[in-house]
Amino acid sequence: MVEFAMVVPLFFLLTFGMIDLGHVFFVQISLQNAMRQAGRFAVTGNHLTQGGTNLSRVASIVQIAQNAAVGLDVTDIQICSVHGGCSGATVGNTAAAGGPGDTVTITLTSNLQLYTPMIGRFFGTNGVYSFTVSTTFRNEPFDPKQAQ
Repeated sequence: MVEFAMVVPLFFLLTFGMIDLGHVFFVQISLQNAMRQAGRFAVTGNHLTQGGTNLSRVASIVQIAQNAAVGLDVTDIQICSVHGGCSGATVGNTAAAGGPGDTVTITLTSNLQLYTPMIGRFFGTNGVYSFTVSTTFRNEPFDPKQAQ
């Protein structure tokens, strides 16, 4: 009974630690994939259509990232271009996605609450781990009218 009482906490710590770390790596890879897909879509100059109306390029890029990272918080997205300036997901700067040949950087910051409080003490404050992923692409040649 004494041996069991000594071993069980360590066993559960290791077990839940592996689950937490697996979840952290899953979220990291999912966010990287979402940024890669959003960046690839951004360089084409295309727009998504939602409900019969065209979304702006910034809103389209945000939508692609959200579709690629289902179940994760991808609301804190910043899109910047050399000539178009920067725009957050809630700001209406449609030039932030840049024009043909412009360099576009997309940055996403997301937070993850870890399951195990003891493991969470090693990752940020209050067991919340913060991710920041970014990608940079150069826009392909496209019709400048599409830049809006």
